[in-house]
Amino acid sequence: MYNDIVMDHFSDPRNAGEMLDSDSIGETGNTVDGDTIKIYIKVINNLLVDIKFKTFGCGAAIAASIMVTVLAINTTLEDALNIQNKDVSEALGGLPIEKLLCSNIAADALHNAIKDYLSRQ
Repeated sequence: MYNDIVMDHFSDPRNAGEMLDSDSIGETGNTVDGDTIKIYIKVINNLLVDIKFKTFGCGAAIAASIMVTVLAINTTLEDALNIQNKDVSEALGGLPIEKLLCSNIAADALHNAIKDYLSRQ
């Protein structure tokens, strides 16, 4: 069902875990399947210098969470806000259509973290 890129990210979860000293946390979920994603960010001079995630859900949700952190790390907040769920899916080499509902929330969690951070500046 999943391609090699998705399987690699799912079996080797880069940037997984919580960040106790994060500058902000973004959260989102999919009530249909119960997938939930938390993204923790650390910002220095408008740059995302560290990102972690904690996801409960299927392989597509986990792989998308990983990929959004890989795409966003060391980018500016503005560039990270331009990352869309479609970009995440494309970077994963595509996902089965029946799994897009699970994966199409990762960028939303990142955006929520950034918007929360910006609202407190």
